Amino acid sequence: MSPIMFDLLMRSLWETVLMTLASGIISLVAGLPLGLALVMTGKGGISENLWVNRVLGAVVNGFRSVPFIILLVALIPVTRFIVGSSIGTWAAIVPLSIAATPYYARIAEVSLREVDRGLIEAVRSMGGNRWTIVREVLLPEALPGIVAGFTVTLVTLIGASAMAGAIGAGGLGDLAIRYGYQRFETTVMVAVVVVLIVLVCAIQWLGDRLVDRLDHR
Repeated sequence: MSPIMFDLLMRSLWETVLMTLASGIISLVAGLPLGLALVMTGKGGISENLWVNRVLGAVVNGFRSVPFIILLVALIPVTRFIVGSSIGTWAAIVPLSIAATPYYARIAEVSLREVDRGLIEAVRSMGGNRWTIVREVLLPEALPGIVAGFTVTLVTLIGASAMAGAIGAGGLGDLAIRYGYQRFETTVMVAVVVVLIVLVCAIQWLGDRLVDRLDHR
């Protein structure tokens, strides 16, 4: 591989990492409260409101049911309004975040629902309000699952960011399409695949190690 192609590979790697981390953080900040709201307003939840739960569930399911490539194209006007362009790394962060948020919300919901009901009732019996339950029981007890779910979300975002490269988002996907596929540069295609595998394995390893440290069961 020539020095120029190596520089392109490193730049594309940075763009992929940027897209993944930025959209991942946004999905965490938006998806965790959404997952928490789904649990709290669900049947038997500490703030049971089935109407609100059904509306939130319908919105989450609606976004999750749309294939990412379709969502990517459908959100072009929104992306252009937010960042001023529909192509490039920063433009890709918008649809990536919108796609990842409901996905992570459902993962967080599953982890939060697995918290022992006995602990919640114990805090209630001692006079703890709903936010005390959230702060002292739900989040701490579900933290290993929340982190594991976030790791899975980041890995999924790496794949989605590569797909976004098909419409000019930059990153490793764009490099693989423009140089590896369209110019028949087999070396570039192989290098991109190897880098993606290493990146996914590194994120999964770090996530697993963090979960092991947080899980005291």
